[in-house]
Amino acid sequence: MIRKIVFTLLMVLSATSVNAQRFQQPLTRQDTLRGSITPEREWWDLTFYHLNIKTSPADSSINGYVLISYDVISPHDLMQIDLQPPLEINRITQEGKELEFKHDGNAWFVHMDKEQMAGESNELIVYYGGKPKASRRPPWDDGLTWVYDDNGNSFYATSCQGGGASIWWPCKDHMYDEPDSMRFSITTPGDLMDVSNGRYKGVTKNPDGTKTWHWYVYNPINNYGVNINVGDYVHFGEVYEGELGKLDCDYYVLNYNLEKAKEHFKQVPMMLEAFEYWFGPYPFYEDGYKLVEAPYLGMEHQSSVTYGNGYMNGYRGRDVSGTGWGEKFDFIIVHESGHEWFANNITYRDIADMWIHESFIAYSEGLFVEYWYGKEAGFEYLRGVRSNIGNDRPIIGTYNVNRSGSGDMYQKGATMLHMIRQLVNDDDKWRDILRGLNKTFWHQTVTTEQIEGYMEEHTDFDLKPIFNQFLRDTRIPVLEYRFNENGLMYRWGNAVRGFNMPVKVYLDGKETWLDFTDRGWSFLESLEPCELVVDKDFYVAVLNIMGE
Repeated sequence: MIRKIVFTLLMVLSATSVNAQRFQQPLTRQDTLRGSITPEREWWDLTFYHLNIKTSPADSSINGYVLISYDVISPHDLMQIDLQPPLEINRITQEGKELEFKHDGNAWFVHMDKEQMAGESNELIVYYGGKPKASRRPPWDDGLTWVYDDNGNSFYATSCQGGGASIWWPCKDHMYDEPDSMRFSITTPGDLMDVSNGRYKGVTKNPDGTKTWHWYVYNPINNYGVNINVGDYVHFGEVYEGELGKLDCDYYVLNYNLEKAKEHFKQVPMMLEAFEYWFGPYPFYEDGYKLVEAPYLGMEHQSSVTYGNGYMNGYRGRDVSGTGWGEKFDFIIVHESGHEWFANNITYRDIADMWIHESFIAYSEGLFVEYWYGKEAGFEYLRGVRSNIGNDRPIIGTYNVNRSGSGDMYQKGATMLHMIRQLVNDDDKWRDILRGLNKTFWHQTVTTEQIEGYMEEHTDFDLKPIFNQFLRDTRIPVLEYRFNENGLMYRWGNAVRGFNMPVKVYLDGKETWLDFTDRGWSFLESLEPCELVVDKDFYVAVLNIMGE
């Protein structure tokens, strides 16, 4: 929907900085320790975790250890490990020797007793415990969610994207470095089951009546993608014939939801078919795909996607696009599973670049609709979600302090990608670009500059002004135009310097592309005054300037 609005309204829309103020909190040393690659982080390359913990729903506690393996990049004697209170590190050992450590807020600094030499591979064990922060509004409020299911059984799970994995286990809590693989040993009460990332490796029955559940991840995994889900689960599954062969799909749901899940989760193969078409092969065949019922809405935990949408289509039964197309699919299954490509395969290096995850996957909802219901349906869905754009603050956040940008990274970011597709104007080429991103940055952490650079190179467009306008600015660009005796004069207003995005318009119903000079007015000569309508797949405003 293109809105023809008066200039005074445009000024109101662009003056969003007042609203944005409430999102700005003073930056502290803790923000820097959490969000930057400190000297105590950069000298070692994380290679492996073994998370071995006992969970106790009776008192909402966790106790255990994490084995951390790493390669030494350069000599150093101080290592940063992250863990948030009220959890505490009890002791740290290397080769059986106790290491000294102290903490500065959430950052724990370990004095290495053994000389760390470049090229070596070492490991240490961090013992910890306590009652982790309980989430009051998961998954937006990070922590552990402790509830009971309808049968009165304990039901609990983790979610920690914004606050970080160190809210419930000690780790190198920065997205730039991922382990190459990971092992889980999660102990639960004997009547409950843990489901974590990767492949199921068996269960151990312990003398005290508890059980320890073993899982293994064969691929690199980001910290917030690591999860535990504990409940009275039942399992069913299927095999999907995908681009790389047989993909195991496993589903874990509360026992009284089994029949509903068997019917509702038929959408999983539909999701996989659509996204393998658009994005390329599912990135984690070795680890399989899991959809796991959780006591909150859902989250994109790698190879262990969590689900709590009530076995309804839409977002809690609501079509976020208002077009009717959002009623055709379960938003959580499609959106959170889509993150296996953008978030878990291609992962932001700094949370300031969170748009790389959310813009592409908000856009993927429209691609899913297009794949199954046709191109116009997908386009209509994407036009519909624009009503959720707030233009409150830039989409890109603040670097090196663990601060993301505006929630507009979802719908506005999707809208930007949809406009770039219009510029490419070649569906096969556009699909190749999306698949090429996943192939080029397979299992990597990336920056905005890398994604922007790839898209510029492969679209053959100067996209910098478009990225600056929609990722780094809050204004809606205005197509200003007027007719005179020579024809049509037009320019972009309310825009960043150099904004020159071509735009498709209809002049008396005839499709025309308007190209722009970097500054000032552009001209379309020998044109009589007529109705000008901007194509509905562009998110811009229009202003007919009668004279200046």
